Amino acid sequence: MFSAILEGMLLYIFARLEPRPGKELQLRDELMRVVEPTRAEPGCVRIHLYESSRGPLVYYIHSEWIDEAAFDEHVELPHTQRFIGAVGDLITQPLQGVRTKQIG
Repeated sequence: MFSAILEGMLLYIFARLEPRPGKELQLRDELMRVVEPTRAEPGCVRIHLYESSRGPLVYYIHSEWIDEAAFDEHVELPHTQRFIGAVGDLITQPLQGVRTKQIG
């Protein structure tokens, strides 16, 4: 019962990052740099990075948070703010995290 209640509170974030031509490795390095401090945050349940296995190269972030407040706090932390500033010129579209909840 408790796990079902907890699952209803969890927040899942998906982000898609398409690198600008010639910026693929720099974007990958920025992703790798931000993942460990994010994993250390108390509100982060898990975070994983993915890259497309077929072209064109696209990176994905999937993270899970204890609640919306934990993610809101994450966005304001120095390592996250540094990441947001660093990737702006490396990606083809503005960075956007999609907030979701599990339905099944």
